[in-house]
Amino acid sequence: METGLWAFGVAAVAFAITAVIGKFLIPFLHKLNFGQTILEEGPKWHKSKQGTPTMGGIMFIIGIVIATTAGVLLYAVGHGMDSVSYYVFIGLLFALMNGAIGFVDDYVKVVKKRNLGLTAIQKLVLQFSAAAIYLFLMHLCKDNTQILIPFVNHYVDLGFFYYIIMAIGLVGTVNAVNLTDGIDGLDGSITFFACLFMMLIANVLGGHEANVLYTAAGAGGCLGFLIWNFHPAKCFMGDTGSLFLGGMICSMAFAMDMQFMLLLIALTYLIEMLSVVLQVTYFKLTHGKRLFKMSPIHHHFEMCGWSETKIVCVFSAFTAVCGLIALLLVIFGIVYTPVS
Repeated sequence: METGLWAFGVAAVAFAITAVIGKFLIPFLHKLNFGQTILEEGPKWHKSKQGTPTMGGIMFIIGIVIATTAGVLLYAVGHGMDSVSYYVFIGLLFALMNGAIGFVDDYVKVVKKRNLGLTAIQKLVLQFSAAAIYLFLMHLCKDNTQILIPFVNHYVDLGFFYYIIMAIGLVGTVNAVNLTDGIDGLDGSITFFACLFMMLIANVLGGHEANVLYTAAGAGGCLGFLIWNFHPAKCFMGDTGSLFLGGMICSMAFAMDMQFMLLLIALTYLIEMLSVVLQVTYFKLTHGKRLFKMSPIHHHFEMCGWSETKIVCVFSAFTAVCGLIALLLVIFGIVYTPVS
């Protein structure tokens, strides 16, 4: 009960800070002419969004960082700092590093007025560097290369390969979250439900109070941002926001040693990324044919006549179902992470 009250308070703070900052940030971005350039190959009706301020993710980054930091430190006053608290702060750093990469990418886009930004190689080098720093810092806190295998509840020691596999997984998931940011309110809504169910899982596991507060802040920040981003969007989160959210989601799962469960909770993001991989592969193999009308897959449904609001609702509901399944697996002991 006490942890729940703390979580509600932290979520409320993240929501309020994010929502209020948006009131001032959006006019400021307009003044700087930091508007989004819409891709030529995108849906034609997206051209009406040309010039909508981007980099709006700054508002929830500030809200989540302040709420999480204050919440965890204040909670520690009466309960002490545990290892999970350190995992949360390292996770915040990882999210911020990815947000910084996104900021540079967005800055290049808006200054040059083109929707390109950093090259793929530049972005991957920076992202793998951020992943390496994160894994190194986590290694300093816990020298553990074991990973929990779901359903059998058994730990497998991967040795040095743990860092290689996890680095690929981190970068892949971060980019999957980035690809999901394509229509108004989609990434924020999906991430809200992902954070919500990871918060509930952290609470069920016990001993993860700091992660409960971290996930609560993430959910609150996303809700605060949706005030400005739900259709019709008054601003976009940009790569600044989507890469931050990707790093945040990954670090939440890592803090609970539930990397495999991330495959379920983050399934919507991964399907978005898979649709791009399948589209490109099929296009090359068939010399120009397309598997989907457009990728990522949310654009396919747009081209099929679905409204942006309908896509957000359906994708969010799917994420909620995946989150509920993950929660039930933990509650019934099918997948369980013992408190360290």
